[in-house]
Amino acid sequence: MLHLLSIQEILIGLISALEKISGDPNELNTANSSTAHMYISSPFRDKKKAKSSIWSTHPSLEDRVEALRNLK
Repeated sequence: MLHLLSIQEILIGLISALEKISGDPNELNTANSSTAHMYISSPFRDKKKAKSSIWSTHPSLEDRVEALRNLK
């Protein structure tokens, strides 16, 4: 039987996935400066947790989670 997800369930899933991605302490060994732009989160773990700025090409993970929480 096909189960359609509600918007609420989809939002909870997206928030959970983004929190798991941002909480991973491991640096990716295969990442380098030419492939870093293809990741949802920076593959380099030495970065500071910065909020989005005018120069950001994408919102930070924290800003994405906050926006999803505000949609509930």
